Amino acid sequence: MELNILSQGTELTLDPSVTWDSVIIGGGPAGYNAALYLYRKGLRPLLLVGARGGQVALTNEIENYLGFQSIHGGDLTEEFHQHIIGFEIDLLENVMAESIEKSDDLFKVKLSNNEVVDTKTIILATGGDHRKLGVDGEARLEGKGVSYCAICDAPFFKGKDVVIVGGGDSAVEAAVDLSKWASHVHLVHRSVFRADQVLIDRLMEAENVTYELGSVIQTIGGENSVEYVEIYNKEDDTVVKKETDGVFIEIGQEPRVDLVKDLVDLNDQNQVIVDEYRNTSYPGIFAAGDVTSSPYKQVITAASDGAVAALTASNYIMKMEEK
Repeated sequence: MELNILSQGTELTLDPSVTWDSVIIGGGPAGYNAALYLYRKGLRPLLLVGARGGQVALTNEIENYLGFQSIHGGDLTEEFHQHIIGFEIDLLENVMAESIEKSDDLFKVKLSNNEVVDTKTIILATGGDHRKLGVDGEARLEGKGVSYCAICDAPFFKGKDVVIVGGGDSAVEAAVDLSKWASHVHLVHRSVFRADQVLIDRLMEAENVTYELGSVIQTIGGENSVEYVEIYNKEDDTVVKKETDGVFIEIGQEPRVDLVKDLVDLNDQNQVIVDEYRNTSYPGIFAAGDVTSSPYKQVITAASDGAVAALTASNYIMKMEEK
């Protein structure tokens, strides 16, 4: 095999006669690990990295990935990337899949650089985007006090005041987790709690947690970091400015499924439904990481998902070639 790496500004024409064993769509931990495991199986994957690292690259510090006491998300992403390019793994960077069609026993994947590649299998590892509030100051202060992952960032707010936005399981669980670190946690939700009662009970037991329902965040303010939020109470029609050191937005994720929404089954959260082996409803298409119905969205579980999907794809290819 030849090592093919496409970085921004590099011209690379893929050989149209090559049939890949798998096209892996996504450059987060699931995608990188899927590529590694397929390579170790003696197969030839093509890894499409639209944005190196995905959500991991946007994380300030990661302290729960085994082997690293503490590492910046961008640095962990670079570790993944260097691991992959150290082997003979074909990788296209800044290139995305635009469409997928089945042709006989193969899939045809049209790329954003206008090339079309043939592959025996597809591993979807496109991840998801944290659902945003869309309020003033949110984007500017992301990573500077605005967070979308309480599990990831709670320790950085030890002894500080934080605000959580949301009323479902993830938000209430985040409030409980943050109460062990922050001096005070204030939860804001636009309507009634939607979380499981057991989580709500735990929330009520936390002495340093307050909440207000029927309210929304209008503004997140601060110069170089989060300093305050403006909260609009819909019932009273009032706006209150509240000082805070951080804002955790826990209102769900938007899986990136546009590419396959007409091919595979999705659940009511728009996630790709997978079984324990990361099979989707479409034979030959596998999925891993945050785009799937798997319950936990962590760097370590995404990497694990990628390995499982790759091993399942390998078995699929072996049976396919035995026919």
